[in-house]
Amino acid sequence: MRSESDIRLMIQPRNVSFDWADMHLHYMDGSPLATHLMNVMHLALPAGEEWFVETFKEALPYIDDEDLREDVIGFIGQEAMHASAHTTVLQYLKDQGLDPTPFTDQMNYLFGVALTKRPSEDANPRHGLVERLALIAGVEHLTAFLGNWALNETRMDDADVDPTMLDLLRWHGAEEVEHRSVAFEVLEYFDARYSRRVRAYLLIAPTMVWCWARGVRFLMQNDPTLSTPDSRRVRWSDWRAVTKQGLFPNGRSMLRASARYFRRSYHPSQEGSTAQAVRYLAASPAARAANK
Repeated sequence: MRSESDIRLMIQPRNVSFDWADMHLHYMDGSPLATHLMNVMHLALPAGEEWFVETFKEALPYIDDEDLREDVIGFIGQEAMHASAHTTVLQYLKDQGLDPTPFTDQMNYLFGVALTKRPSEDANPRHGLVERLALIAGVEHLTAFLGNWALNETRMDDADVDPTMLDLLRWHGAEEVEHRSVAFEVLEYFDARYSRRVRAYLLIAPTMVWCWARGVRFLMQNDPTLSTPDSRRVRWSDWRAVTKQGLFPNGRSMLRASARYFRRSYHPSQEGSTAQAVRYLAASPAARAANK
């Protein structure tokens, strides 16, 4: 069920750009772990978002609802812009001596396996497409949760977080909240069965957590400023310290978000506030510069 207070608006991409010339490698309050927890987003999401775009382009000819078609077109534009913005961070990491290519290649392979159209779909193209749309809807629930967290975590304002990076996190988060209903409503358009949605989420959510942990380990082990095995080690206590500082969501909040997705009455509009997202996008330095 859509939230009565949710605002329906035209979803459109914003041609933003970010300059990393003055950013330090450990831009999250000087913490390597907090920084690399966030860096996984830059490594994993471009691959995923590019595949989301391809899958939604494939779905578009089957959608007759004009409002939903407009939302899908806006979603495609925003996801393509997100992938482009995060790719600039990958180049920054390379320039700092931390080449993320081995991990990004794995992410491209993983999303390719999950979201590539298979030859077996030729006989029934909609069936395979719906399976892939269900996976995307699950990922979009997680990104909407992360976006809402970024918009509302005020402790990042008090910490020494690079202001340009904070703007990227909140600009991206605001757009994830803004378009959070699209993937779910596309899935509902094709197949509204509760079992389809839950089955896909039970597959994709643990996979994303596993990939995130793998990415953090990769970045910590290859960070050129961490010179000893102990400094590269990722400890449970260190992760808890980062979450207590408000520099990354804690496990309890992520579990609660997953539990909400399992409600039969769930609708993404119940997650976060479109009005808050639009307010941030009106104030975001990058979004404002894009409108000039």
